[in-house]
Amino acid sequence: MTPSNLPQNQPAAAPHFVRGMGLFSATAIVMGSMIGSGIFIVSADMSRTEGSPALLIAAWLVTALMTLIGALSYGELAAMMPKAGGQYVYLRESLGPLCGFLYGWTLFLVIQTGTIAAVGVAFGKFLGVFFPSVSAGHWLWYIAHVPAIPIGPMVLGNMDIGLNTANLAAIVIITLLTLLNTFGVKLGASVQNVFTSAKVLALAAVVLVGFIAKNTAAIAANFGAGWHNFWAGASWHTTHAVQVGVGGPTAFVGLLTVVAVVQVGSLFSADAWNNVTFTAGEIENPRRNLPLSLALGTGVVLLLYIFCNFVYLSVLPMAGSPIASTIAGRGIQFATQDRVATAVMESAFGAIGARLMAAAILISTFGCVNGMLLAGARVYYAMSRDGLFFSSVGKLSRPSSHSGGGVPVNSLWVQWAWTCLLCLSGSYGQLLDYVIFAVLVFYILTIVGLFVLRRTQPDAPRPYRAFGYPVLPALYILSAAWICVVLLRYKSQYTWPGLVLVLLGIPVYLLWNRMGAGSTTAAEDAS
Repeated sequence: MTPSNLPQNQPAAAPHFVRGMGLFSATAIVMGSMIGSGIFIVSADMSRTEGSPALLIAAWLVTALMTLIGALSYGELAAMMPKAGGQYVYLRESLGPLCGFLYGWTLFLVIQTGTIAAVGVAFGKFLGVFFPSVSAGHWLWYIAHVPAIPIGPMVLGNMDIGLNTANLAAIVIITLLTLLNTFGVKLGASVQNVFTSAKVLALAAVVLVGFIAKNTAAIAANFGAGWHNFWAGASWHTTHAVQVGVGGPTAFVGLLTVVAVVQVGSLFSADAWNNVTFTAGEIENPRRNLPLSLALGTGVVLLLYIFCNFVYLSVLPMAGSPIASTIAGRGIQFATQDRVATAVMESAFGAIGARLMAAAILISTFGCVNGMLLAGARVYYAMSRDGLFFSSVGKLSRPSSHSGGGVPVNSLWVQWAWTCLLCLSGSYGQLLDYVIFAVLVFYILTIVGLFVLRRTQPDAPRPYRAFGYPVLPALYILSAAWICVVLLRYKSQYTWPGLVLVLLGIPVYLLWNRMGAGSTTAAEDAS
């Protein structure tokens, strides 16, 4: 019976979320959001800073440990509050609405939308391997160049504004996937399932190929002399050169500090695992499936990441020269445009290997964009239901016979508009650099919230309790705090700008709070 045919005394049911995603789909969101383009690239910059195969692996092991502890800790919060908005809701309930808003504000302004823009443009750049006309240098509409403007520790500007074929490709896939997600979570989840499966298989293939196509010269350089070469430079007494800020002096730091410095690359190549919590209102049996999907998804991806780095070391020497004419001569440190995985495949299969790797990254970035688009819209929806975002964003479309439930269509399109603007502005990469520190701070605050809720809501249902509590969550807080201190000291360009972006949300919160003071519908009621 359609709404128009309902008896007058039987009103049509209000649009609502339907729990239509099972464990596989939830795990696919975790894995699909984590695997973008970072794992294929960041090891080059990390190796230039560390200069040691052992420290490269150590940095990824630290990332794996922290991410797993974080995921297992979030599992308790997810099972306790399986509501649309996820981490925003956890922060709101444990540390107050201002803290929740600042997270949602930063997520919308940069974290989610900036990552989508960056991954989308990466899709366009790798599409250029097959279609050379797709390039960041092929301008269709060049507006202006914004010069670099140093402001204290920050450097603003230094970006080109306009439409080139690379960001046009990004805008096209962002538009296509946004449109697909407006038809219902089942369709969005199906797309995610297919592309996550494909990208995991592609990453596993890289691992397999790397172990088959081992390079004896690279193995000797990285593991030879009875593993002496592997441990070279990893002594507690060895110092490593780190540039302080942008254009600052060179500082010589110890092992723990240099591993913390390079976490900028590895931690955030493994980021976005928390996206599945945003979709909690649409996951079947969330009190079981949310914690399980977090554990399974992060565990599999991180294991593949560590294997990938062993593959890099098995095929390419770590040390190299930026002017070398061969792949092996450039090594991991100076792989062309930092594309380490591409260099590995090219070393194994020649030019066709580079094309295979480009195809794998296209699949990876496409799936990553879809997962982040699907998840992010649920946070802005939850904020709107609390009166802290545009009121229209807090509305769901009426479910159709095939959609499986209401969809936050307006939230999807608002997210689309801002993301496309970031693509055109060329600012997404710079903004992401600025919020790396802020993202880590919000992870710390959320796990602090776990301790707070154990004290303030001791009798709340907890179908799953954080593994290793309180030791492991406390270890996460201490480790992440140490990384934050190191970044404040040595990478100020990644810290103070991010804090400024977060703090700008305070007057915005006061404005939204005043405008939404009459809101009577809470986010949790809608899920």
